[in-house]
Amino acid sequence: MSVNEVAFKQPPFADYLGLKVTHMSADKVTAELPMREDLNNRFNIMHGGAIMALADNLGGTATSANLKPGQTTTTIESKTNFFAAIPVGDTAYAECTPLHRGRTTMVWQTRITRNDGRLCALVTQTQLVMEKK
Repeated sequence: MSVNEVAFKQPPFADYLGLKVTHMSADKVTAELPMREDLNNRFNIMHGGAIMALADNLGGTATSANLKPGQTTTTIESKTNFFAAIPVGDTAYAECTPLHRGRTTMVWQTRITRNDGRLCALVTQTQLVMEKK
């Protein structure tokens, strides 16, 4: 399986969340996550963990799209700022772009918005690039 095939094939957790990748390239990954009842917190808005999982998945996907054969990746740091809620029935739209693509680490920024275009979260994460053993 080529590196691009690895990046395109989403892990089972992405399916579990209901995440749909809508664009994938070495420079940008986008996805949608419909807000359902089972992703809410006690206030009928998307749980912060679901938002963070969406961004983490995209950062891993984006890094995978940039790996060389024989390399793998894992998240080593993630920071999330929350700005607005995503209510039940709305959709989270995520766009992940590179801040740094180095030999041993890559840093990605994911902007998450909702149907009205309002910024809901901004996630910055660092991915470690490793050689497979």
